Amino acid sequence: MLCLSLNQGEYMTIGSNVVVQLDRISGDHCKLVVHAPRELPVLRGEVLERAGGQRPECVYEGYRYHKKEVIWNRSKAQALNAMRRVLSQMDDEDGNVQALRRQLEHMFPAERTNEVSNG
Repeated sequence: MLCLSLNQGEYMTIGSNVVVQLDRISGDHCKLVVHAPRELPVLRGEVLERAGGQRPECVYEGYRYHKKEVIWNRSKAQALNAMRRVLSQMDDEDGNVQALRRQLEHMFPAERTNEVSNG
């Protein structure tokens, strides 16, 4: 089985007359555009199975729980910087403040957020 990764706008061909393009990704869903001859049936798996068709043996169960990546943008970077400023003004002796700083740094390393806010 061939496994391909596509970025938004990229496409792949199947034979000489089928084109599959990744239109957009939103959360854990993606929109695919399939250009194929009308005589070639194209069905979602659930429609095929609901109509009594057999699930192809090559289809694997996808991961039920997967890590969703946070889409990073300028407003999230600004909010994170504001949290860091507030934390920097809090009492350094407080163990809870230190733990929160460590957790924040673990989740959002400083070099990544600086790249986004500068770029």
